[in-house]
Amino acid sequence: MTPSRTVLLTGAAGRIGTHLRTLLPAHGHRLRLLDVRPVPGEPEAITADLADPGAGGDALRKALDGADAVVHLAGIPLEAPFADILRANIEGTYRLYEAVREAGVRRVVLASSNHAVGFTPLPPAEDGRPLPVETPHRPDTLYGLSKCFGEDLASLYRDRHGIETVSLRIGACFPEPTSVRMLSVWLSPGDCARLVHAALTAEGVGHTVAYGSSANTRAWWDLSSARALGYEPRDDSEAYAAALLAGERRSPREDHELGRTFVGGEFCGAEPPRWHPD
Repeated sequence: MTPSRTVLLTGAAGRIGTHLRTLLPAHGHRLRLLDVRPVPGEPEAITADLADPGAGGDALRKALDGADAVVHLAGIPLEAPFADILRANIEGTYRLYEAVREAGVRRVVLASSNHAVGFTPLPPAEDGRPLPVETPHRPDTLYGLSKCFGEDLASLYRDRHGIETVSLRIGACFPEPTSVRMLSVWLSPGDCARLVHAALTAEGVGHTVAYGSSANTRAWWDLSSARALGYEPRDDSEAYAAALLAGERRSPREDHELGRTFVGGEFCGAEPPRWHPD
């Protein structure tokens, strides 16, 4: 699959969307931007709520006209009340796939999350075997549950409608890791763009689930399905390890036993990080 001529990027005003709208064009993609909030510095970006079947649906149909693929990042990125998760992450993703089907777009790159398997126990360090993508869903939050829904919805639309999706279980995408846990799950912005590019351009992906992290020395996850797409990570969190370990920069939730035991880290605690609207 050659680089897409036009890619609709939803959630373009968010943290990962901001990285990608800067970095993806260098990989040969022309971006069309959409978010529920105005995108800073992008006056032509489309402002719409995907969960709104009226105005949001009209805006989404316009945004998909002539698009070759979608990178779907839109949604609430942390735990939130179920009504909010239902509207933004579940209904919004369903309406996105319906619009994609109606528009005849054949490729979606879906932002899933490691929190879809957050209550999976971490293997002992001496085991040395990374967690496979076949790991069953074990969400750690309502947010994680919404990502399970997204992966299963992608599978349904592949089998029923032939729409191909790469569901990326993204770790922590920041310019640099900021905690000890992130040494294992960090995804640099540059590697994020390389991963999304590979997911957009690989042939015959069907519905592929892939973990999204850099080539971290302390990585927990099996990146074989991501590498099979053509992803070649270049960054490693180990460059930051000495400083983080010396400072033991952990949040109180990370020091909780659950946070040190399960893939989802602090999301498995009694009070996971919560989303607050601006």
